[in-house]
Amino acid sequence: MKFRTEITPTRWAETVGYNDTILSIGSCFANNIAAKLAERKFRVVASPTGILFNPASIALAIERMAERSVPCEDELIEVGGRWLSYDFHSDISGLTKADAISSMHKAIDIGNKALTASNYTIITLGTAWVYRLKSSGEVVANCHKQPHQNFSRELLSVANVVECLERIIKATNSRIIFTVSPVRHLGEGAEDNSLSKAILRVAVDEVCRRHSERAIYFPSYEIMLDDLRDYRFYADDMVHPTPMAVDYIAEKFFEVALSNEAKELMSKVLQIVKAATHRPVNPASEEHKLFCRKQLDAIATMSEINFEEEKRYFERMLQINL
Repeated sequence: MKFRTEITPTRWAETVGYNDTILSIGSCFANNIAAKLAERKFRVVASPTGILFNPASIALAIERMAERSVPCEDELIEVGGRWLSYDFHSDISGLTKADAISSMHKAIDIGNKALTASNYTIITLGTAWVYRLKSSGEVVANCHKQPHQNFSRELLSVANVVECLERIIKATNSRIIFTVSPVRHLGEGAEDNSLSKAILRVAVDEVCRRHSERAIYFPSYEIMLDDLRDYRFYADDMVHPTPMAVDYIAEKFFEVALSNEAKELMSKVLQIVKAATHRPVNPASEEHKLFCRKQLDAIATMSEINFEEEKRYFERMLQINL
């Protein structure tokens, strides 16, 4: 007897390994999946220009990274004593215009290097609703809490979203993993959120069909909506998935996206990562020294994995015990 609809995505023909480099960009779920990959020591860079929700802003960010383009000082706005850009998250700002531009240069440089090196780019689309600055007609990535009368609200059409996704395809050389964020944008209203997600899903399907050799879809949204439909999988805001839900969706991603070799190696990696969080009852004991040497020996067998932090920890523990 079944009590829920468990979604099992089809395993991909081309899978991700530890030698691959990944760029994850888009809504906050892009950071969630990147964090799970980073915890397992995959080479991943997340959201260089900050969280982005709509496909137009994601496309512009990727084009900026590809072209190493940043806003000019005249495009910046001052909010609460800091200079910001409508195309960047508020964390990427400065107390002066020069500082803000420098911060944006650094973010774009990180993004350019990640985009150039990446074999896979994960694009997480949050909403098809956009806000346009009335003074210029440009779509903004972040309104920065400016007066609502400065903006017009607009729902992108399927054709609009397809155009944005085509720009992403054109600006990258990697394989693209599209997903629709499982986060509900209830601030837009339940009906508008549903309409928005449907537009994103149809647009992604069209682009994946056009570029089947490069683009693929992972059903984060469907797993959250149909598989994890109980409210216990939502945080207190009833919008974001709980850590348990994120873990579950990530596990589904690993099942279909990772090579068999990567899965096998990942279990060994997690053992070492977990071992580095172990706090011994007696750090000076011979037992703990042996434990640390065992972990260092295991690290030495996986030269392709960056265990610098864990290696330093185990070596420091041995030095303390001399």
